[in-house]
Amino acid sequence: MNLEDIIAKGAVIIDVRTKEEFDAGHIHGSFNIPLDELGKNLNWLAVDVPTVVCCASGSRSETAKFILQANGFKEVYNGGAWDDLGSLKGIGSCKVK
Repeated sequence: MNLEDIIAKGAVIIDVRTKEEFDAGHIHGSFNIPLDELGKNLNWLAVDVPTVVCCASGSRSETAKFILQANGFKEVYNGGAWDDLGSLKGIGSCKVK
């Protein structure tokens, strides 16, 4: 299954960039939890819901993927760069200028 299908079926998208980066542009409907705050915010995320993490390049989202998996999340995907992920069919992104 590819990321388009996973997201179309209701996956949560978590953007682990800083608030400033997120505010400059992000995927519609994504949640911003900066990587350094992820561990403190696990309690409001559902471990059984597919989760796609993204950032600026894929590096921080790979770290976030491992953090989530280590905390019992069943289905976690590294979506890589948010703007690449946002260009997939059916997924919109917005950039603030």
